[in-house]
Amino acid sequence: MSIPSRTALIDHLVRTRIAGDVATPRENNLDHYRKLANGDRHYWFGLEFGDRWTDEQDVLAVMAERCGVSDDLGHRAGQDTIDPELTVAALDRMAAVLRKAAAGRQRVLFATGHPGGLLDVHRATAAALRAAGCEIVVIPDGLTADEGYVFQFADVAVFERGATLWHTHSPAPMAAILDGLAREGRPLPDLVVADHGWAGCAAQRGLDAAGYADSNDPALFLAEAEGTLQVAVPLDDHVRSPRFYDPLTAYLLAAAGLAAQA
Repeated sequence: MSIPSRTALIDHLVRTRIAGDVATPRENNLDHYRKLANGDRHYWFGLEFGDRWTDEQDVLAVMAERCGVSDDLGHRAGQDTIDPELTVAALDRMAAVLRKAAAGRQRVLFATGHPGGLLDVHRATAAALRAAGCEIVVIPDGLTADEGYVFQFADVAVFERGATLWHTHSPAPMAAILDGLAREGRPLPDLVVADHGWAGCAAQRGLDAAGYADSNDPALFLAEAEGTLQVAVPLDDHVRSPRFYDPLTAYLLAAAGLAAQA
């Protein structure tokens, strides 16, 4: 993969709507912030917030700071944004986490609840870390969660039901993996790189975790703000083509010193 400059990557993110004026509408963002603040666990992604985020305006303030959505309380519908500068800054923080993992030859687990968009981002990152000497955690066989199956495809844990990979926010698949590793007496990962409830569950259990999150998924950004999650990278997690994420992956691996391994 050719490695874009920071400026070229920002232009690409905006052009492909991974960041900038994204497809997720403002009303959907605000609806999810409100539901998280009202205690709807579906939007907590396996994290435990107690009563710390019961005001949706506080959630909005964090999302404006860390994701780049509009901080205008009067903006209730229409276009919303992800700041591409914040996306690239978070990729740099993610790169530092990956660099540390490579230096320590850590055990790393990759997982995605958004296989249609992010599967290949995780796959390429896993391949680069394996080439650098890391152990990519192999999950136990026969795991089930949410009336489906948890298995590994191209080094990335995914959720399957009815012979189809599913988009899921649920933390249950990650819980099944971690519990399965414990039952087998195997060590837990040193690092989890994931998204959605997969990342939230790992972080809540005290594991080092980093993840990707969309503008309508505030939980991981709140977890980063609280120090539970190491990094939350803001992006639209399912744009028109999964190939649009290739320059982002190339930039990330180069920043982590893993480009030669890709």
